[in-house]
Amino acid sequence: MKNFALIGAAGYIAPRHVEAIKNTGNNLSAILDPYDGVGYIDKYFPKASYFSEAERFDRHLYRHRGEVDYVSICSPNYLHDAHMRLGLRNGCDVICEKPIVLKLEHLHSLQELEKETGNKINTILQLRYHKSIIDLKEKYKSTNKKHKIVLDYITPRGIWYNYSWKGDSDKSGGVASNIGVHFFDMLSWIFGEVESFEIENSPTHSKGTLLLKNAEVQYYLSVNEDDLPWKEWRAYRNITVDGESLEFSTGFTELHTRSYEEILKGCGYGLEDIKPTIKLIEQIRNE
Repeated sequence: MKNFALIGAAGYIAPRHVEAIKNTGNNLSAILDPYDGVGYIDKYFPKASYFSEAERFDRHLYRHRGEVDYVSICSPNYLHDAHMRLGLRNGCDVICEKPIVLKLEHLHSLQELEKETGNKINTILQLRYHKSIIDLKEKYKSTNKKHKIVLDYITPRGIWYNYSWKGDSDKSGGVASNIGVHFFDMLSWIFGEVESFEIENSPTHSKGTLLLKNAEVQYYLSVNEDDLPWKEWRAYRNITVDGESLEFSTGFTELHTRSYEEILKGCGYGLEDIKPTIKLIEQIRNE
């Protein structure tokens, strides 16, 4: 059984990590979040130590060096880099949500720290474990043409969004990083790295054309409710490849657990795997 610590326990995605730790038969020994609304932890790990201050959490890891195997990170995007460093320097391997960093230079520095500490950073690329995506990769593994892809993803957010860290592009990376990183990684994994692009960004949307090695992608990402095709819908997702719709609205429930299973076997996705996507979202943000 492995011991885990969790940073960002009150965040939206954190419960999936907690469930994955539980589902893989491991233990969550400590959590860190400045917001103390983390009572859901009692359902899974009621004995987990709680810290609201990073300094005390850091000291806890130092005192229990060798006892905590992994630090899982679900904190705001702009803090990922610092929190991964905290984990590595305390002798832990790391599991970090996407986008793992916002700048390619930070990724390179983390690779150097991995070498220095001997510990590894893993990232969550759960779509790579989705059956529909795996089937799609298999279907086009020998492709030698430019496929036409259309990606539309509209997931409305309320007024709070603009006042939170997610609405601050310096902290979240903007819409392309916050909600697009999953899809950009998926498409480049299947159709190859981005060769060129034309992009238009705003605080609420990102749209443009990505020319991949084996595909041309027209995409539109938005958090604006007015962009929904039908006002009664809560979200809209559409992906077509050469006019054929890709259906993957189900099958997401266990993907974090699957990710943890692979990481625990030593087969998780690391910094080098996500590098092309980090390069892309940084370029999009700077357009």
